[in-house]
Amino acid sequence: MTAGPASALARRLTRVSGRPVAVEDLTRLTGGANRETWALTAVDASGRRGLVLRGGAGTGGAPLAVEAEAITAAARAGVPVPELVDVGSGEDGLPAEHLLMGRVDGETIPRRLLRDEAFAAARAGLARELGAVLARLHAAPLDGLTAVPAAGDPLERLTTTFLTGGPPPPGLALGLRWLAEHRPPARGPVLVHGDFRLGNLMIGPDGLRAVLDWELVHRGDPLEDLGWCCAKVWRFGSPLPAAGVGTREELLDGYAAVAGWRPTAAELHWWELYGTVQWGLMTRAMTERHLSGAEPSVELAAIGRRAAEQEFDVLLALGLDRPDDAAPEDPAGDDELLFGRPTAAELAAAVGDFLAGEVRAATGGRTSFHAQVAANVVATVHRELLLGDGARARRRARLAGLGVADDAELSAAITEGTLDDRWEAVVDAVREGVRDRLRVANPRHLAVPDA
Repeated sequence: MTAGPASALARRLTRVSGRPVAVEDLTRLTGGANRETWALTAVDASGRRGLVLRGGAGTGGAPLAVEAEAITAAARAGVPVPELVDVGSGEDGLPAEHLLMGRVDGETIPRRLLRDEAFAAARAGLARELGAVLARLHAAPLDGLTAVPAAGDPLERLTTTFLTGGPPPPGLALGLRWLAEHRPPARGPVLVHGDFRLGNLMIGPDGLRAVLDWELVHRGDPLEDLGWCCAKVWRFGSPLPAAGVGTREELLDGYAAVAGWRPTAAELHWWELYGTVQWGLMTRAMTERHLSGAEPSVELAAIGRRAAEQEFDVLLALGLDRPDDAAPEDPAGDDELLFGRPTAAELAAAVGDFLAGEVRAATGGRTSFHAQVAANVVATVHRELLLGDGARARRRARLAGLGVADDAELSAAITEGTLDDRWEAVVDAVREGVRDRLRVANPRHLAVPDA
């Protein structure tokens, strides 16, 4: 932001507090593909205070006024949250929507939380603590939360929200069918955070300090938060299923100690798979914002290929595949007959190294983060140049053997059951396609442990 927005923030804080306030160190934070998030320091006669500003209309999330309503209710229920300073809708020259909160010290970056020795003591009891916090959130009275939307039927929500552009990829179609055939009885409704996981939790060496990012808040089934917390994507490579820091039993122990009832393992499994399918569908919806031209972004462009990771995780959850002992080696070789060297793959590799090396080292904040994202995109292009022709030929032959033209027809057949008499061949086709996509998009994911 420029000096203008800083001045607008100073005017707004002066109005809210009733005394003169200056704003310093206004900095946009990295991460978050939806709303803009900024850090700032408010300075007045009483001293200096760190604040966080979230602004903009966002895409697909709850209005910030709804987030504020949910945060207030969560705080009353004993959930640690940032202090709300101001909720606005365009006053004093600020964004059309904005939320000002007190800054909470700690760490949110999952790789640090899962690896750094400074958080070893926090990790030891964190799964139980997260379960207890969710139990308190789910006990929050719904009276007065008129703006928080009701989720409705969970499977209908997935299909109506994310399947407007056609059938899902075949691996996710398998997951959707299993979910429809094995759904547990509904519980709730309760206040559901909707994105409760590492990355959205501020954690210190002493444990959880604040639950952040309430843009997906809604009324729904309490198991949704528990399952989302355990989905493989949010373990960030850890072999431990509950947020990457503990066991499912520890998470449920913490929940039961506060809630007075214990979800079953079968319920948690269903909602864990639901979270995996949901994230896979969300990646396609997010990348469509880039492809449509509505929100050009290298981050949104890159995320579309991550659906293959969730397809593979569905296969693992259903016992239809297993992780490899090691990730495939980087592919080698290229056709240099016409154009010589450097080949297209070698050019892509050089650009990727430049982005991940010099550009990232010479920049900071969002630019550095997006340089790494761009380097990952170029690495995907590099692998597709080397592996794509063979994978496409295999796919054509495999689909022709099933009598379907493409993956969309295969997904439709899975959903409708028209190829159930050849189920093993269908699963083989899904498995082969998912693995070929992952070898290009993120081969390391093939060796990520399951739990």
